[in-house]
Amino acid sequence: MKKPKILYAEDDPTLRFITTENLERNGFQVLECENGRVGLECFQSKEPDLCILDVMMPEVDGFTLARKIRERDQDIPILFLTAKTMKEDRIEGLVLGADDYIVKPFSIEELILKIEVFLRRSKHNGDTFAGNFLSIGNFQLDLSNLVLKSPTGDQVLTQRETDLLGYFIRNKNKLVSRESILESLWGENDYFLGRSLDVFISKLRKYLKSDGSLKIENRHGVGFILKD
Repeated sequence: MKKPKILYAEDDPTLRFITTENLERNGFQVLECENGRVGLECFQSKEPDLCILDVMMPEVDGFTLARKIRERDQDIPILFLTAKTMKEDRIEGLVLGADDYIVKPFSIEELILKIEVFLRRSKHNGDTFAGNFLSIGNFQLDLSNLVLKSPTGDQVLTQRETDLLGYFIRNKNKLVSRESILESLWGENDYFLGRSLDVFISKLRKYLKSDGSLKIENRHGVGFILKD
């Protein structure tokens, strides 16, 4: 299985290093580009599956790079990373053909979730990407087909169940707050969404119970931890 190739154009070397390290740890091949000019050259020669573009870059900015990419490929997913929050900037990016916008500072979990969503929708994505599978215990989570595979059989999941379990697997053995889960997966945090989260976690516990080494613990008033 090949890894999805992510073109990542970002002129901040520290942010580029941290983001690249996290993406590679989660099964992606990252094509690092320090500015838009290098990003365009990389796009033309490496045939990436998705592009992550910083808006403010030297030589060629993210908007210009996106325009040039769209002239050559109408289907490849494009995500903008930017410190700008003005509505006009978001509109300009979307008009140019971007698929989504992420405002800095961003969570790596949110970025990975968006990447996976757009790769599943994209014509660039086949059924053989290693990045479409996550493993924990005796289970393998098929992100593309929404299936939890195990030696005892397969369990078909909903999109929300898949997203939530994927979030836990990426953060296994780490306490994650209710707020971070809700904001990353639901986009907001309120009482009624919190009740829905509890229902989904009960379902995940049921799906994982055949492996005694796995447990989703509730830390009252704080959040949850998937122990492996």
